[in-house]
Amino acid sequence: MRVQFLGTGAGIPSKQRNVSSLAIQWYQHGGQTWLIDCGEATQHQILQHPVKLNKINQIFITHLHGDHIYGLPGLLGSRSFQGGKSPLRIYAPKGLQEWINVSLQISETHLHYPLEIIEIYEGMTWSDDSFHYVVRQLEHGVPSFGFRFEEKSQSGALQVHKLQQIGIQPGPLYQQLKKGKRIQLEDGTWLNGADYLSDPVQGLHMAVIGDTRFTSAIHELADGVDLLIHEATFRAEQEELAQNFFHSTSTQAAAIAKLANVKQLILNHISSRYQPDEIEQLLAEAQAVFPQTLIAHDGFAFEWDQKRIQK
Repeated sequence: MRVQFLGTGAGIPSKQRNVSSLAIQWYQHGGQTWLIDCGEATQHQILQHPVKLNKINQIFITHLHGDHIYGLPGLLGSRSFQGGKSPLRIYAPKGLQEWINVSLQISETHLHYPLEIIEIYEGMTWSDDSFHYVVRQLEHGVPSFGFRFEEKSQSGALQVHKLQQIGIQPGPLYQQLKKGKRIQLEDGTWLNGADYLSDPVQGLHMAVIGDTRFTSAIHELADGVDLLIHEATFRAEQEELAQNFFHSTSTQAAAIAKLANVKQLILNHISSRYQPDEIEQLLAEAQAVFPQTLIAHDGFAFEWDQKRIQK
């Protein structure tokens, strides 16, 4: 799994940071790509990174402030102009459907692929073949939501050496055993596929927390995840400012990560007020609370399989 940060700033774009958007690319699931938020100029950011519009099959919108959605109409149109035909599903708070409909209608933008917009709500959950999804409402100036994504466990690898030890050579039987099925050999012997599989591979669990004050819902979303991406609009000791503007500090995000026993924290949505030296201080403050903390910048990519960081 790879997370590509396209825009990591808060509120308005700056020379260093565009407004909010990140892409999650799932290598083990056909290369499908999810987009979290789509601020202004997101599609321009995509052009500079290995993210393909036609691979985006799901978009998750945390809330309807402009710095999280103003890039959507253009991106939807470009996906169609570039020949995109595959379905696209958007999960978003109430109101996005109306805004998208008006934007596309007035601009006479015609999509050549199926678009489905699903309204999210507090406590919403659903599953597909590969993932389980959880939505919780956060605390912001408008309805704002966080997401938990749980990749389902995958069956273990077929232990070929065990089969060869009993004289079972590669062939169609391997496929059935890999599925855990019981099969009968020509001599009448029964084999149970489960006996020849390694332990299941635990799926990756991650949570994305957009604009919010501290709330207990964050802990529920983040509990035990491998990767937590959390907004950190303000530095430590600016809790009052964060509270007044419905945001979080770097140390609040770090405290959540520690309390929820996550493996890796990435700070995101950084205020443009901070200069590069202050960004380093912001990171140091968070790492003092939770050492496994990184801070995102535009173009930053995190690959979970090898924990390789590209800068």
